Amino acid sequence: MARAKASPLGIKKTRLGYPVAKKPNFESLGDGVSVGYRRNAGAGTWIVRKADGKGGSTQRVIGAADDFEDADGERVLSWAQAQAKALEAAQKEESVSPASRITVADAMDAYEGDLTARKGDLGNVRRIRLHIPPKLAEKAVVDLTAADLRKWRDGLLALLAPATVNRTANGLRAALELAARHNERITNTSTWKHGLAGLPDAEESRNVILSDAVVKAIIDGAYKQSPEFGLLVEVAAVTGSRYSQIAGLRVGDMLPGKDQRLNMPTSKKGKGAKKMLRRPVPIPASLAVKLTEAIMDRKGNEDAALLVKPGGAPWKRADHTRLFKRAVTAAELKAEAIAPYTVEDITLYALRHSSIVRGLLRGVPVRVVAVQHDTSVVMIERSYSVHLADHADALARLGMLDVDGDAKSNVVPLRA
Repeated sequence: MARAKASPLGIKKTRLGYPVAKKPNFESLGDGVSVGYRRNAGAGTWIVRKADGKGGSTQRVIGAADDFEDADGERVLSWAQAQAKALEAAQKEESVSPASRITVADAMDAYEGDLTARKGDLGNVRRIRLHIPPKLAEKAVVDLTAADLRKWRDGLLALLAPATVNRTANGLRAALELAARHNERITNTSTWKHGLAGLPDAEESRNVILSDAVVKAIIDGAYKQSPEFGLLVEVAAVTGSRYSQIAGLRVGDMLPGKDQRLNMPTSKKGKGAKKMLRRPVPIPASLAVKLTEAIMDRKGNEDAALLVKPGGAPWKRADHTRLFKRAVTAAELKAEAIAPYTVEDITLYALRHSSIVRGLLRGVPVRVVAVQHDTSVVMIERSYSVHLADHADALARLGMLDVDGDAKSNVVPLRA
């Protein structure tokens, strides 16, 4: 019978000294069961490996290591808890199946566990489950073909915008990559690389850019819904941050000093284990005054939510969707003011797009715009190429020599 044992993996300082790598360090517990530790950029991950008796093995994530948080026995595990959970998982036939029986649904379950351990966005896996048909979910990963996946991806175009199709396909691809990484017998990785390739030019239609006058009208419409929602929308418009970042702001993120700033948390977007950081984002004095007045009842409680709903509860996922639609309606926007878009095109994300383009057209360096909006120069170049051309043109004209124009500017016409 396998039993728990002492190991260097049980010492935080030792395992945190390992280099960040995809390949875990394993310790055998006996009876073909091993527990492994994968060193990530953030907290490490515990993995159970079970030999199949035929020279192969299967792996799955069982939780996050207690590298930076106290173990809770469920999501965050100590070394002893990881051993116990590995042994328990190995005893369940369905929890660690042979490679030939690992289905797409199994891959999504493992992906969800990995996202939970890394504190990633669970919406990535929920989006897949919402749109994947049972027949495809029940199919073994090793039996997938590029045609299967391409047919599913293309079928989503009847229901979703191209950009949403890409995000959904990217989530499934990540789940399948994780399954292959944890099981060396899954070798058909090119299947999803080709079958789930991104649709070209998918992002262009999503970038709704609004004028400052329209943005201000929407903010006014938001305040008509409630002062709390108005403040949320104003912060979104001023900072250009994502809703998840804004909802994650704490009272302690109001930075002191004459130059008002918010210590904005980074998003969970991007590849790999992304450590939660905060970056100072400037805000105008008028917004700082509103925020200071709004947190008077929470002053001193640094960990309390900075922005709350009318009842005092923190903003949760999708709480803003219906309210924002009402705010846009209350703004009474004229068709010519938002052309070529319609009212239905305008979401909270349009405030982010507008903020990025506003910075570009006002001469803010692209790198600074990228840092302020928690994105990359590459993503800005990909998504805002038209506006970057305007930006470059305006900057180039500042240093342009106009021989006739410069001469004429110094000439005063005389009357005959």
